[in-house]
Amino acid sequence: MADVLKGNAVAKAIKENIIKDVEELAKENKVPTLAIVRLGNNPGDISYEKSIIKNCDNLGIKSKVYERNVDISTEELVGLIEELNNDSSISGILVFRPLPKHIDEEIIRNAVSPKKDVDCMHPWNLEKIFEGDISGFAPATPMAAMEILKYYGIPLEGKNVVVVNRSMVVGKPLTMMLLNENATVTICHSRTKDLPNITNKADVVVVALGKAKFFDEKYFNENSVVIDVGVSEDENGKISGDVDYEKVEPIVSKITPVPGGVGSVTTSILLRQVVHACKIN
Repeated sequence: MADVLKGNAVAKAIKENIIKDVEELAKENKVPTLAIVRLGNNPGDISYEKSIIKNCDNLGIKSKVYERNVDISTEELVGLIEELNNDSSISGILVFRPLPKHIDEEIIRNAVSPKKDVDCMHPWNLEKIFEGDISGFAPATPMAAMEILKYYGIPLEGKNVVVVNRSMVVGKPLTMMLLNENATVTICHSRTKDLPNITNKADVVVVALGKAKFFDEKYFNENSVVIDVGVSEDENGKISGDVDYEKVEPIVSKITPVPGGVGSVTTSILLRQVVHACKIN
């Protein structure tokens, strides 16, 4: 049976440091404040929003929700973001994505102030990741995966790591983070041929394909460390990762569960960055 890399322990350690930082900021009469921009009433967005607000309340971080109609124009959304950029009480800005198709996402990414870009939308922050510069804000999900690997003492230097995702949200920034730790990284995607042959030879496999229980035992070996970033519903409506946990957990070395793995750390990373934004703004 595999060692289960639970995210709750990692999140707890991060939150303990957040509380200390919030207390120090309070001495300077500073309150970290997150602006959440949500378009429409997508159930997934609302669920995530509630989770963020609850965590903010528990950590002494203030949150403000800016809900707008889903038919808002790009220009109107830019106007709202500029207001938040100029509001000195706002530490960080989180714009829920994906945005409606009529919104020009590139314009929105560039509209958010890099100093308040706690979800790493702005090209300036992405550029910092690719340069190996830690002064910017990192995407929360890839950073959560890295924090789990670090917390559980999983070595990366010289290791073969496969990342099954090529998006700018997860795969590409995570690849750069892994390269910065001197791992040898192979990036794969939905069109990769003979994927099991590639993942089976890796020391660490990070999957984020968005297909429930897609990865079964043929994709891994007995020494595999499996980081499951995917979150989907299976055929029974149950939350599941990309990995078929019941089949894979008995035959690998280490694995993150879903739920209770990467996702539970992601919100903590986001809020840590809100606190950091409060410090620098």
